[in-house]
Amino acid sequence: MSMQAESWHAALHRLQREGLPHVLATQVTSAGSTPREPGARMVITADAVFDTLGGGTFEWQTIEAARERLSAGKTGMSLEAFSLGGRSGQCCGGFVNVLLEVFPGSPATLAIFGAGHVGRELVRLAAPLPWHVLWHDSRTDTFPEWSADQPRLACRHTPDPAEAVAALPPGVHALVLTHDHAEDRALVDALLARGDTASLGLIGSKSKWASFRARLREAGHGEEALAGVRCPIGIAAGPNQGEKRGGDKTPYAIAIAAIAELLPLIESPERGDQRGLDPAELRSMLTDEPHK
Repeated sequence: MSMQAESWHAALHRLQREGLPHVLATQVTSAGSTPREPGARMVITADAVFDTLGGGTFEWQTIEAARERLSAGKTGMSLEAFSLGGRSGQCCGGFVNVLLEVFPGSPATLAIFGAGHVGRELVRLAAPLPWHVLWHDSRTDTFPEWSADQPRLACRHTPDPAEAVAALPPGVHALVLTHDHAEDRALVDALLARGDTASLGLIGSKSKWASFRARLREAGHGEEALAGVRCPIGIAAGPNQGEKRGGDKTPYAIAIAAIAELLPLIESPERGDQRGLDPAELRSMLTDEPHK
């Protein structure tokens, strides 16, 4: 277990901004002798812990329960009860309830290749969404100053298309719109070779895609893989896919259309009718005497 010097609230703020999975553990009740008081908190990730609930077996069990929920992809809230003289075997002998709030992180990663006009509008429009955005450009000094303040955004200077694509996580949604056609083709080639992208879009005209498609077929990519590339981007899948884009062709309009096209492709976590803690469990916690 890696205990970090960063406070729980600083870690929570950073992890929320970066869209990384984590659990906030809050001691909500206590009875008898306990290491910490109600309101004590810690933040837990798959490989690090920030702050403490007092240490000992009870804290280790809290971390273990949090990581089990993270690895299983269980979102939302759960309540863990600890009898420090029973379940946790600690000499203080008190009783605590710990609320675990699981934040799964960003539901999707969007890789944008190109920091030109359309790329900038895409990043601005994606900012309120819970996606993790990886923004690539092969040129130096291309990213605007405001990008440093965007949550869940990582700017990457990537002059080598193959290396840039190799560093992506699996299941990424990719949009290719660089300043150079040769770079676009090299990126699409590398993305198709990976075979694990969730979706792939390319900016350009139907004639550009016809040229790319022929070259990519010669490079060994099959028809099924090539059929999955959306070009032009911003034309929603359906009977009109592949038709010439009409209307506004400004960077902002293209970016809006591209984001709208992505929305149905990116799954959101399902929300059932019951969210949060079970009411009966909460009433029991607040009214019943703890059983040691």
